[in-house]
Order: sequence, then C-alpha cells, then structure tokens
Amino acid sequence: MKKLSVRAMSAAVSAAALPILLMTVVSAPVRADSDTLTQEERRQIQIGLKVAPVPLKMGNKDAASVSIGSFLVNVLSDCNGCHTANPSTQYTPTGNPYLLSPPFTGTKQINPATYLGGGSDFGVFPSPNDSVHIISRNLTPDKNGMPAGKTLAQFTAILRTGVDLDNAHPNCDTNHTNNCLLAPFNGNVLQVMPWPVFQNLTDKQINAIYNYLSAIPCLEGGPGEPPIRCE
Repeated sequence: MKKLSVRAMSAAVSAAALPILLMTVVSAPVRADSDTLTQEERRQIQIGLKVAPVPLKMGNKDAASVSIGSFLVNVLSDCNGCHTANPSTQYTPTGNPYLLSPPFTGTKQINPATYLGGGSDFGVFPSPNDSVHIISRNLTPDKNGMPAGKTLAQFTAILRTGVDLDNAHPNCDTNHTNNCLLAPFNGNVLQVMPWPVFQNLTDKQINAIYNYLSAIPCLEGGPGEPPIRCE
C-alpha cells in the first residue's frame, strides 16, 4: 500500500483572439440556451475555450456545454493528471512546467499524444500474487463518439456510484483467482478514481464533462480496449 500512496500523491488563444474564438464556437446550436447561462458559466466558457489543449470537434454539439466541460476537466479536476500514460508524458518535453529552463521554454504545453488516453499505473493493490495493478482508463471518445466507450447514462452512473462497468478487478472468490481484489477492497467500484467527490456534480455538469470528452481526439490504447477503437 505504501507504493500506492506515493504513486497516487505524485499523480496529484491569446486574450485578443478570445472574443473572436468565442463568437465562432458559441454559435447557432447554443444560442437558444445563451439567455439561461449564469455569469459564472459565461466565465467558465471563456476559460474552458482558452485552456482546451487539443482541437475540439464541435459538430452539432452544444458548444457552451463543451466549453464548460473543458473548464471542469482541465481547470477544476485535472483529469489528465491521472488519465495520461504516466506523469512524465503529461506535458511535452519543452512544455513541462516542473522542469528547469531549458528544456522548459516558459510556456506550459499539455502533450496531445497522451491527453486523457489513460495508461497511468497506480501500483499494486492487495490481490493474489500481486496481480492487480490499478491503471487509469482511456477517456477519449471511441469511433462512435462515446467517451471511454460509454453512453451518457453509463458515464453518469460511473460518476455517481463508482461502478466499474468493465469489471476489470472483480472481488476474489474462494478460489482467489488472479486479477481479483482481496477484501476489504470492493472490486465492484473503481479504485483510486475520486468518484466519491465527483458524485456531487450536478447533472448539467456531468453532461458538460461528457460533451467535452466526446469532442476531443480519440486515442488508441488503454486497459481492456479493442486493438482499434478510433475511426
């Protein structure tokens, strides 16, 4: 468990162009909802658009919701801090703010090649033969545009209850087969992921996160993912 706690802790458009970008992205599909946006949500939209580290595929999506989702994912939650290949690849070599200059250029740059693609190993959990490693999942949309390959209802259930729909590390039975979690850990729910905190989000916020994740580029790979998950 010591290894886990150390690893878990470690996981812990210029201003002039922003108005033009906002006018371009927040267009007809969201105009009907614009009057219902609070001042705080409008601020989150501006920040969310500015900090999104990858190109967004808006299509017919509610751009305001996508932008608020970006704010929640990239500013409030730092989802990429865990759902990246490993901490050393979270930023580009020259855009890593934790490094000296050089190589750090002074401008932070998220690595798009690993952004929310999962694969970060949080170490061994109590399991037969130390067979269970908790590895962050790939949150990028699959070829059907579903984040982590989940419907909105499934995604909501995960954030509300922590249910592991992939059954990646079930509870051990009397035979104690490999890849199962030993008591008292509950293999039915996601470990490490802070779903007990995220379950307090509103439905609107969860929808925004889902909409944002559906707009980012798909990445291949991740535990339990098919060999080819992107188009």
